[in-house]
Amino acid sequence: MTITSPHLGSSDVWTDARLLYALEEVVEKELNRHLKVAKDWMPHEYVPWSDARNFPGLFEDGEAWEPQQSKVTDIGKIALVVNLLTEDNLPSYHHEIASLFGRDGAWGTWVHRWTAEEGRHGIVMRDYLLASRAVDPDKLEQFRMAHMAEGFESDNRHSMLHSVAYVAFQELATRISHRNTGHQSGDPVCDRMLARIATDENLHMVFYRNLLGAAFELAPDLTMQAVRDVVVGFRMPGHGMPGFERAAAQMAIGEIYNMRIHHDDVLQPVLRYLKVLDIDGLGPEGLKAQEELGLYMGGLDSEASKFDEKLAARKARMVARGKA
Repeated sequence: MTITSPHLGSSDVWTDARLLYALEEVVEKELNRHLKVAKDWMPHEYVPWSDARNFPGLFEDGEAWEPQQSKVTDIGKIALVVNLLTEDNLPSYHHEIASLFGRDGAWGTWVHRWTAEEGRHGIVMRDYLLASRAVDPDKLEQFRMAHMAEGFESDNRHSMLHSVAYVAFQELATRISHRNTGHQSGDPVCDRMLARIATDENLHMVFYRNLLGAAFELAPDLTMQAVRDVVVGFRMPGHGMPGFERAAAQMAIGEIYNMRIHHDDVLQPVLRYLKVLDIDGLGPEGLKAQEELGLYMGGLDSEASKFDEKLAARKARMVARGKA
């Protein structure tokens, strides 16, 4: 991508309000495209209801939860809880983007449509976990209450461009996390459910990625700075949930989401599609941000390689112990 437009990236030219107005037609176009390709689906059709039975409580015949009642793998259970708790914060996410993008016009229509589609994900995942008895229902509810009671504030709520840049990467990160969780779950029913969710997340990523591309055309310097800031400081939206650091470490070792996956399957595809590191015609601040972004990606790749080596060594030790 070669951009030779005037440098309109300075803060005295582009405000959030002006950018929202300037991108309205792009949002409408992307919304119409999304509505044509998105398919409605029924959460209840992905849940193994025949496996369900009463828990203790109001029902005298309730059966207490036991870990062995589910075929889901240990790493699958950990990732499913993290993924569901992340989805549980949808009310806060809706508040964040509705406050930033507005509730009117194409922007508002997208905000509400996105929220409605995301709502399915939490519904189907919780129903699956309870019906299949994959996790302790009491602990799951306790985690949900603790997580939501903490509230949520986006790291990028100060800037419309930062927010668009963040969700372009975050939606893909969520897709990858769901898809890999399904692969590692050990349950074909779970795998199909998460594949359906991942399809939605990919469409959401495409919407925001294309919007980010349009922002580069309008304000290349500001958009480049936003992308640099988001990539360097990226955190998943569920980072504040109870036990997140430990769960994230386990998911990294379990190859559901780690530095290599983050670099290769989340950051690189978006940067490559938009040709972010090849954009020309930037002003001094935009060029500096582009250079810093390139350096960061190189450093992340090196760190990911070190992680790969440690993970391979760990696997070798486990194989050796298994043979002993």
